[in-house]
Amino acid sequence: MDKQGNYRDFIYQDWILTETQFHPNQLQSRETIFTIGNGYLGTRGSFEEGYMGALPATFIHGVYDEVPVVYTELVNCPDWLPLVVTINGDRFRLDRGEILNYSRQLDVSQGLLTRSVRWRSPQGSTIDLHFERFASIADRHVLGQRCQVTPLDFDGLIEIQASINGYPENPGFNHWEYLEQDKTDRGIWLHRRTRNSRIDIGLAANLTISGAEASLQVYSAPGYPTLSATFMATANQTVTAEKVVTIFTSREVSAPEQAAREKLVVLPNYETLLLEQQQAWAKIWQKSDIIIEGDVTAAFAVRYNLFQLLIAAPLDDDKVSIPAKTLSGFGYHGHIFWDTEIFILPFFIYTQPELARNLLSYRYHTLNGARRKAAHDGYKGAMYAWESADTGDEVTPRWALPNDPYGEDVRIWCRDREIHISADIAYAIWFYWQATGDDEWMRDCGAEIVLDTAIFWGSRVEFNPKYERYEIRGVIGADEYHEFVHNNTFTNRLVQWHLERAIKIYDWLKATFPEKAQELEDKLHLGTKQRSRWQDIIANIWLLQDSATGTIEQYEGFFKLEDIDLNEYEPRTRSMQAILGIEGANKRQVLKQPDVLMLLYLMRQSGESPYDAKTLQVNWDYYAPRTDITYGSSLGPAIHAILASDLGKSAAAYERFMQAAMVDLEDVRGNNNDGIHGASAGGIWQTVIFGFGGIQMTENGPVAHPQLPPNWTRLKFQLHWRGKWHEFDLRSQMEAEEQGAGSRGESFSSVVPESQLHNKVTTAAEIRGVIFDLDGVLTDTAEYHYRAWQRLADEEGIPFNREDNEALRGVSRRESLMLIVKNRPYTESQLQEMMERKNNYYVESIQNITPKDLLPGAIALLEELRQAGIKIAIGSASKNAHTVVEKLGIADQVDAIADGYSVQKPKPAPDLFLFAAHELGLPANQCIVVEDAAAGIEAGLAAGMWTVGLGPVERVGAAHVVLPSLAGITWAELKAKLNNLVTPKQ
Repeated sequence: MDKQGNYRDFIYQDWILTETQFHPNQLQSRETIFTIGNGYLGTRGSFEEGYMGALPATFIHGVYDEVPVVYTELVNCPDWLPLVVTINGDRFRLDRGEILNYSRQLDVSQGLLTRSVRWRSPQGSTIDLHFERFASIADRHVLGQRCQVTPLDFDGLIEIQASINGYPENPGFNHWEYLEQDKTDRGIWLHRRTRNSRIDIGLAANLTISGAEASLQVYSAPGYPTLSATFMATANQTVTAEKVVTIFTSREVSAPEQAAREKLVVLPNYETLLLEQQQAWAKIWQKSDIIIEGDVTAAFAVRYNLFQLLIAAPLDDDKVSIPAKTLSGFGYHGHIFWDTEIFILPFFIYTQPELARNLLSYRYHTLNGARRKAAHDGYKGAMYAWESADTGDEVTPRWALPNDPYGEDVRIWCRDREIHISADIAYAIWFYWQATGDDEWMRDCGAEIVLDTAIFWGSRVEFNPKYERYEIRGVIGADEYHEFVHNNTFTNRLVQWHLERAIKIYDWLKATFPEKAQELEDKLHLGTKQRSRWQDIIANIWLLQDSATGTIEQYEGFFKLEDIDLNEYEPRTRSMQAILGIEGANKRQVLKQPDVLMLLYLMRQSGESPYDAKTLQVNWDYYAPRTDITYGSSLGPAIHAILASDLGKSAAAYERFMQAAMVDLEDVRGNNNDGIHGASAGGIWQTVIFGFGGIQMTENGPVAHPQLPPNWTRLKFQLHWRGKWHEFDLRSQMEAEEQGAGSRGESFSSVVPESQLHNKVTTAAEIRGVIFDLDGVLTDTAEYHYRAWQRLADEEGIPFNREDNEALRGVSRRESLMLIVKNRPYTESQLQEMMERKNNYYVESIQNITPKDLLPGAIALLEELRQAGIKIAIGSASKNAHTVVEKLGIADQVDAIADGYSVQKPKPAPDLFLFAAHELGLPANQCIVVEDAAAGIEAGLAAGMWTVGLGPVERVGAAHVVLPSLAGITWAELKAKLNNLVTPKQ
């Protein structure tokens, strides 16, 4: 069912954007908004008949050419759109005659752009014209156009001219040489070549007329081949012209003009091509769609932004990537930034991983360009360009021309100083690998990128002997208002994170693919010396965080800058840098976009330092008011929306989300004539999924902790994780209560707050599932844990005994470590290493577990439950639960395992047991939890489940039933004990 919401002359429906009036002063902005494409090319929404001041453009992935000042740019390719209608000698144009009715629609469900106009010619003839166009996503070398004309009050001569314009220009530059053109039995063709990069392009087109007898002629003006159809039309008679275009470049085939001609001959008719387009888009949206109910504008805006990403994503080419302005405008010259890896890529990782793989492979194919940049700047390894194109070499313009004709040129320092992009790419590679398990790509491509860029960091950091720490000086962080800073915390922490992952990948490669590891060691000159240096940098790089307050200084000396109150500058329509000047902004605590908060967001997914609730709150309070979130960078609002959502600031989260969602549709920043804000579009997806959906990635897949905006009644989407789809159908609390609905699909998510999860349990007779803790319940691995902790404590010189170990029962690994080290001053990287070391000791010891290690009564109860048709799950905080279950020989007795990877919040939060119940397909109130720890009993009660405690009353006395152990316990006896309880404890 279509729903509508209005914005000025726009109507938003579920899938369709309708423009109801033509505004010449918004011509270029609307050309961007109505861009269509197919992942091979993008075409701006210019009018078929042309208009004064228009910026028509078609961009094809990888078609770059050299240009003065900006090094290279994505080339405006020959225009396939020209379709001119002449009525009794009057050429149809919107700047002539009279517009009686106007409507333009973009249907993102099928990638179809249409326009309907009722027009009165200068001579007084009234005609209805309907145009439509599509770039086939079923066959990326095919483009379709249709024009229907219906005279209303006259009979007369109509001519329709269908052309290819071989004279496209980038602003101030023409990249094309004329080669040849001709006609064929089916139409016309054109062959051109770029001036410097020598890329050939071939286009062919035909024209079919139905509804009237038409004579067809060919005009061959050099560089502008044209098909012309002339016919007599009568009043209220509709005549249809259909134009099909084929297009190839020498990047795909050796003779593109020949390929275009040959394809044109074998294509089916227009209707068939359109049907194939609709079917192909239906399959894409099946993976990518997000359903939002209760908010029509947001629902369409999300789909619109995803559409713009989908039409820019290269399905068949892994040597190109998505430019910052996608394939929709001349902004940034078609260059590739960190926007792709950090903002855009997650959408593809979790919905269409094959596209994500292509985008990351572009970085592999351009790795030599990164190596050339590192060598040029005097460093080792690979240093990725801030802006790159086809080769990976640095193409950030060194200078920008001033708006003032008497002003001085502006030096662009990003090319020299904004170096965090190498760590950004490693970050994207890591999370792609975690989500897909694509070991083959990591072996062949990803590992080399991560390792060689890690080598660069090893040569870029500086050791400060006075303080015995590593520093990174002379950089620009995520916040570009400050152009020369030392020890930017965002950069330093990402470098530390990058090196931590480089070591993990290096070790994995040596263990899994030793021949490939040897190959890279020889090629990159890797060895124990390099690995040792990385570890030293990890342990000693300077991170500017106050351990007492959690406040993070953006960079060395930031807190000494002049403070600023942005409210004093409101209202405004310009960025703070435009108001203060470059030096004025540089001297104040004003941010172009999130920097410290961006770091917290990136560490949020894995819950690593410095991300935690306290740190987020204190740094939000400090940095959010100082960020130029309205006119600074379009990359900021989505990140602020997610973090505000984490903080429970639902109004602020929704405001920032809508700011990002409408940035192009409403031209919020007044610059979308340059093209779509691609990073913002990717950030919108992340806001909906990670912010409002509350998705956290665990070892077993995504888990939802939703925090929907108040007006949203439903949020539905699906995510792809390691070869499996997980569907989420999240509803507001009110909607869930009315419909009795919860999340559905293959992955647990809650649709009501945890405070609402204490549902009254059912009678024991209705129990259908039992969730067992592992340690201390089915087996006693506590001894193995104790020995591992004892070994670690001994190595660190920390007192630790069995009495101390009792406090660790049921507690997560990190919490256990914090209890052991107490207030000793360890860095986060040291804590991470200690947790990993302890786990290695534990994993090493549990290899000796056998079925003999099952505790008395365990196997008998498991078998009895099986016979009674009761479902069985393991609910253990251990991240090694799968290994232990296999070693115990009970894997065939267990229906589901919820372990330390399954959820973000450990016991005593109810999440682990709720996840287990979901995996069993059971409501919480039909499950029993069997636990031996107070935290586990508390978690079971919070989940609204029956609880059975094993052990002393002082430890598990809050349980419904307390037993010394499972020895001698039968299912019938356990049910009887539960039925004797008149009112279950809540």
